[in-house]
Amino acid sequence: MSEGNKTLVTEFVLTGLAEQPWLQVLLFLVFLVIYLTTMVGNLGLMALIWKDVHLHTPMYLFLGGLAFADACTSTSVTPRMLVNFLDKTAVISLAECITQFYFFASSATTECFLLVVMAYDRYVAICNPLLYPVVMSNRLCTKLISISYAVGFLHPLVHVSLLLRLTFCKSNIIHYFYCEILQLFKISCYDPSINALMILIFAAFIQISILMTIIMSYTRVLSDILKKKSEKGKGKAFSTCSAHLLSVLLYYGTLICMYVRPASGLAEDQDRMYSLFYMIIIPLLNPFIYSLRNKEVIGALRRIAKK
Repeated sequence: MSEGNKTLVTEFVLTGLAEQPWLQVLLFLVFLVIYLTTMVGNLGLMALIWKDVHLHTPMYLFLGGLAFADACTSTSVTPRMLVNFLDKTAVISLAECITQFYFFASSATTECFLLVVMAYDRYVAICNPLLYPVVMSNRLCTKLISISYAVGFLHPLVHVSLLLRLTFCKSNIIHYFYCEILQLFKISCYDPSINALMILIFAAFIQISILMTIIMSYTRVLSDILKKKSEKGKGKAFSTCSAHLLSVLLYYGTLICMYVRPASGLAEDQDRMYSLFYMIIIPLLNPFIYSLRNKEVIGALRRIAKK
């Protein structure tokens, strides 16, 4: 096709998760309940941390920042997906597509950095408990949260700027439930190899370096826990770390499977499952992972309920 005969695409059709009308309605109801539960869980946890003075500690400040990032991750995709379930056309403009990708990538990057900050917090609390109040001051906590969000907002700009150099003419159909950047590469008129390479480099650098930092941090933490003579001390230390470790394993496991691999590494159905998990299911699970076995959070809920 010659350059002059190319019909450039400015709107896309999202195929979603299913084509059958009855299944579309069922999925709409399921994901509506999931989204409402996610927002109530994360925003409720933020409100509880803000309201109860007993939770004004570094660990819960970081948890509040994580809850907000989770709420943003889910909101970047789910409302549009719900509309598409009921709208047969499911058309999205190029500007909306790029905006959706930016906000998802921003909140996902922020969450990556917040998870490593939370690991550092647990490392100081368990390995250097006497220095903890001095090292993890409110000023440092605020700086770490601010840096996490700043990097989160800046990092996707690299990929957006590279995405803007592409034009789309092969098709206007995206076989996905949101504007996933790897799917956009498939319908680009031009070779997106540079874009894909930058995705791989940044994903590998951010995700693997952060994951290795978390692993080294928790190796030292677990070593110190096992040295404790008191069984009560071991139990308390394990309970404060287990929730964070579970969250890290779920989040980084799916992200690495999605982005730190060859482009042909997974079938599209597997891609969709991974995307659904880290974009919709993990933000739903995190408030419960951090709250259900947390005595301080449960105690705060009881105090608020009494008032």
